[in-house]
Amino acid sequence: MKRWGELSPETVDHLAAGSVLDHAEMAVVVTDRFSNLLYWNPFAEKLFGRPGKAPSRDASVLSLGIMEKDHPLAIELAKHVLKGGVWEGTFDIRRADGTIIYVRAQAVPLRHSAGSVTGIVVLAREALRSNEREKDRFGLLERIGERLAGSLYVEETLKRVAEMLVPQFADHCFIELMEGDRLVRRVSQHVQGWSPPAGTWKPVGAEIRYPSGHYADTALRRQETILVEDFSTNSFPSPNEDSARLCGEIGMTSAIVAPLLVRGEMLGLMYLGLSNLTDRRSPHYDAFDRDFVGAIATRVALAIDNALLFEEERHTAESFQKHLLPRALPQFDGLQIAVRYYPAAPLVSHGQGIQTQVGGDWYDVIPLSAGRVGIVIGDVEGRGAKAAAIMGQLRAALRAFAQDDKSPADILARLDEWTRIIATPEYDDNGAEISIPPIVTCQYLVYDAWSRQLSFANAGHAPPLLLVDGQCCELDIEEVGQPLGVRAKGLHADLVYKEETRTLPPGAALILYTDGLVDRRPGRDGEMPSDQETLGVLCDKLAKVSGAEVERVADAATVAVPGEIDDDMAILVVRSSDVDLDVEERTFPAKPIMVGEARRMASQAFSSWNVPEERAELACLLVSEVVTNVVLHAATATVPRRELVVEGPPLPFEESWDTPGFEDEVVGDKEFTLRLRRGEESVWVEVFDQDLRLPRIRSAGENDEGGRGLYLVDQLASRWGSRPTREGKAVWFEIPTRGR
Repeated sequence: MKRWGELSPETVDHLAAGSVLDHAEMAVVVTDRFSNLLYWNPFAEKLFGRPGKAPSRDASVLSLGIMEKDHPLAIELAKHVLKGGVWEGTFDIRRADGTIIYVRAQAVPLRHSAGSVTGIVVLAREALRSNEREKDRFGLLERIGERLAGSLYVEETLKRVAEMLVPQFADHCFIELMEGDRLVRRVSQHVQGWSPPAGTWKPVGAEIRYPSGHYADTALRRQETILVEDFSTNSFPSPNEDSARLCGEIGMTSAIVAPLLVRGEMLGLMYLGLSNLTDRRSPHYDAFDRDFVGAIATRVALAIDNALLFEEERHTAESFQKHLLPRALPQFDGLQIAVRYYPAAPLVSHGQGIQTQVGGDWYDVIPLSAGRVGIVIGDVEGRGAKAAAIMGQLRAALRAFAQDDKSPADILARLDEWTRIIATPEYDDNGAEISIPPIVTCQYLVYDAWSRQLSFANAGHAPPLLLVDGQCCELDIEEVGQPLGVRAKGLHADLVYKEETRTLPPGAALILYTDGLVDRRPGRDGEMPSDQETLGVLCDKLAKVSGAEVERVADAATVAVPGEIDDDMAILVVRSSDVDLDVEERTFPAKPIMVGEARRMASQAFSSWNVPEERAELACLLVSEVVTNVVLHAATATVPRRELVVEGPPLPFEESWDTPGFEDEVVGDKEFTLRLRRGEESVWVEVFDQDLRLPRIRSAGENDEGGRGLYLVDQLASRWGSRPTREGKAVWFEIPTRGR
């Protein structure tokens, strides 16, 4: 007999390091100093779901399936161990078949005989499937809580729950939530490659009714976690015969049903089951598993409750925002329009919650006189309900101001004053007002589809992008005024906002947007591209769809800039018609005999445009009324004096006004211009003259010969109005050519 500790040569070979590691029920992975894989034992192949694959020398430890969110943890492990320390923690691993498991790992330095650290040795095992379950429990609960806290959406939360539990803790997972007094199945997750046959277990979306005496019914009534340790020693009523037969076929062995409770309210049930579909070390749950699943259910219930509350608040906030924006845009002649609005994704890690879901971005398209269109894009600084409320007030005010048909610069000047008016009143200790107006960027444009003329003024907003002939660039803007609400005191708004005019080429498109389109959250590398780089990417993508429909252009703009949006985003795309619209225009002397000539011109134009006879006669009648009104008032109107330039030294006051020929120069003959426009469903009539007085309806007496012209226009036209022009005014009306 040999002495204790003496081994035979056969035993010594059997105890070689490689042989021992081949039999170890623990994964052993060895890497070099650069985290390149050098070795893994057979159990590691099984644990990480890569059987039969030998490690490649240039493969990183990250290739073991460590999920992307845990990559920083792996880097921390390497740094700590290479300094001589020992690291222990839990990783989420995605196997080659797509399943997710939790792995508990311990890493120690691999040292050379000289003492230097040459690599890393990682020992790993599946969490809760070892003899150290108590040690793993707290770490795993923390990891599960982190994963659940990463989502504020119900469906995503439920998906994460299913990924956590199947196949690591269960072969089958059902989650049912209460909808009123009904229990509805929301999750039905099973081991990879298996799904219940139709007509057996209820599918997602079905109402679930557990019979009295069923263990799930007991969990629901008692509001406690119920464990069925072994189905072979227990008997429970089944929801139906097909369900009972399927349980027998797949060999259901054990189950746990946990109620989802939050603040005393029952949200639903979480069901976990084991069967013979998988080969497990222990096919039965025990009391430890019941307590652990109960703890998981508490976290799951809290995550679902947060998601439900968030979705309710999000729905309310988005409804509030979207109801402040135009629900549907009307059709305009010579103009195609597409709009997009997206609220920002929530900044959960910043603790801002629902406030990141709404903001002050807005757009609008406003019908103006004679087929002209007002186009608006704006952004109120900040986010949340306050910014959205300010946006709603500004949008309503701008729509009202726009009806005056003033120039875009005048409209922005009035909106700037309104921005100051709606500022929340604040006062210092001495009672002096220190209210700070909201800061708003805005651009207002007026487009005339018949002349293709675009007039606009800018209040600190990003210039639109002009898309024409396969090229995309910013619209050239010479004067970019200050944002609304920040103008210095004593500086009149007329000096800040300037009107500019451009002519759009046929078929050209304008893309108006708020900064949410180009301001994105940093990538994982933390790098932020410059504004010019972002704008270059956007223009490159849009240039590729320059000839597409506006809806496609809007879609392309939405996804052109990579990254998650950091602010709400509004996009408005308008495209001019590539064909000229019908228009007739002529100037007449302001004499009574010209009323008939104007009516004859209108009749000929309407006839050539195939306007229905009844509508053409109505339009001609109203042309007569408006032109007659202009001619009658021309006699009492004063022609605006032109500037008198006198060469030489200044004359005395009396002499300057008695200059021979001056009266002849300033009086002249008065004229009016008749402009007719045809649209798809209407015709517009405009009459221009040099009288600065705007018309108004008056009540004619019983014996009055006049005073009824504008009353007829008001009663018979679908819309009418007047607007000031540089030379005087324009009176216009609209007559539909279709319908009533």
